[in-house]
Amino acid sequence: MNDLEVRQLRYFVAVAEELHFGRAAARLGMAQPPLSRTIRDLERQLGVTLFERTTRQVKLTGAGEVLLRDARTALEAITAAAHRARHAGSTSPRLRIALKADIDGGLLPQILDAYSADPAALPTELILGGFGDQPRALRDGLADVALVLCPMDDRGLDSEPLITEPVLVAMAATDPLAARTRLCLADLAGRNLPSGAPADAGRAAPRRPGATRPASNLSEIFNLVETGGIVFFAPASVARRNPRPGVAYRPVSDLPDCTLAIAWPQDARSPAVAALVRVACAIAATRRTRAEPQMRSTTA
Repeated sequence: MNDLEVRQLRYFVAVAEELHFGRAAARLGMAQPPLSRTIRDLERQLGVTLFERTTRQVKLTGAGEVLLRDARTALEAITAAAHRARHAGSTSPRLRIALKADIDGGLLPQILDAYSADPAALPTELILGGFGDQPRALRDGLADVALVLCPMDDRGLDSEPLITEPVLVAMAATDPLAARTRLCLADLAGRNLPSGAPADAGRAAPRRPGATRPASNLSEIFNLVETGGIVFFAPASVARRNPRPGVAYRPVSDLPDCTLAIAWPQDARSPAVAALVRVACAIAATRRTRAEPQMRSTTA
């Protein structure tokens, strides 16, 4: 069997994710007939059927599901290799930190300040992205380390938890529910999250099919919350740092706490990465130690 080509894998993944040859061709910027021929050639090369095709739908076979998982991993590795090689060849190396703006538990300034004094420290560069973008940035070689909310897609990554905190629901101050001091998820029925998913399904709710692209930053999200367009699940640290007259924050009894973690690629061997992880864990441990007496006095 001949070795698989990157082009074949990219074409296959596009079809497997779209489950529609026309949409996959548009996504790839090509005509449909050559895409279909490439997939048929790939099936002949492998000696298996990857897709079940009917006039109404396209479905992955068992063999196709296995190839999709491994093809994604292979393409991520190829992309990451190119990005890391370029970064390694830079004349001014930097430590790239991926995060979502304001999703740092309030720890980032302290972490950066302490890290700058470490002998292994490099100049830092912040790579800002949307919710959930950080693990992909690590796998794609666009970042060296990340601050990320758990649970996350941890394929190929190592991580250490930093802090765990409650999650509140942010809603318009004029929302009738804002008159209550405590809610449960069922109370949020009929309200949507920024992704378009129903709020009463919780933080793990999938994005609603056909929903418009969600707001990309907290400013946009809070503007929508104030108008009553959406509600938003915010870690307690985000709520403390973003008081707004038009937004009410309320605890939700059956909404799980969230954990902020620091993550890095499993194969990382950088002293600079190790130094940042070490500093971040130490800063977080100090924060937890200071918070314990407050928690005991609150629950006493």
